[in-house]
Amino acid sequence: MSTTTETDTPSDSDSAPGKGADAEAEEQPVRRGRGRPRDPQTDTRIIAAAASLMLHRGFDKMTVDDVAAEAGVGKATVYRRWPSKDDLAVAAMEQLYSTEMPEPDTGSIVTDLTASFRAVLVFVNSPQGREYLKMSIAESIRDDRIAALYRASTERAEAQARRMYERAIERGEVRGDVDLDCCVQWLGGLLAVRAITNRPMPTLDDVRKMVEMTLRGITTHPSSLDRGGEPLD
Repeated sequence: MSTTTETDTPSDSDSAPGKGADAEAEEQPVRRGRGRPRDPQTDTRIIAAAASLMLHRGFDKMTVDDVAAEAGVGKATVYRRWPSKDDLAVAAMEQLYSTEMPEPDTGSIVTDLTASFRAVLVFVNSPQGREYLKMSIAESIRDDRIAALYRASTERAEAQARRMYERAIERGEVRGDVDLDCCVQWLGGLLAVRAITNRPMPTLDDVRKMVEMTLRGITTHPSSLDRGGEPLD
């Protein structure tokens, strides 16, 4: 932000007897201008440009010069706001992680899960969604600050999903002793493994099977689960 300093120098006729012009100039108050206000739209353009480039190129191949060109500003404008490329990357990831999936509340755990799984799979099967997931994993390993942002975003999503199961428990659709952490984390774990190993993501055609597996498990008679012939506690 620029600062303008203006100093009023009085004329000789305004000077008091016995004082020189230089002495009186030093006594004059200094008026400081506020400078140009910071344009929030500039910040928005820069962050959007950085986020887009990180998604498509990754952190290592993103440059501040490219961010500035994409945002239509000078490189100095970027550095006045974020003193390093790492700081800019953190700001961009924070913006990306502020977007959240809608929370379904249809009155049924089956339709809630169906809507939730569909929204997630539509996203991760898009080019942007797949790159988002891969970049989040890579950047979380590289920078602890981004790891903290990703964890906070993940925890918000898990809390949202947990509320969905808690409503189902209140309605009597789901057992009260179910491990909610496993319920809300299994899909994220599956997607992370698929992204890291570059294998195809589940598609919308898989939603029904995924909902059934979540609610019924994988045994033919879930109530007869046992270990060595003995019922599980």
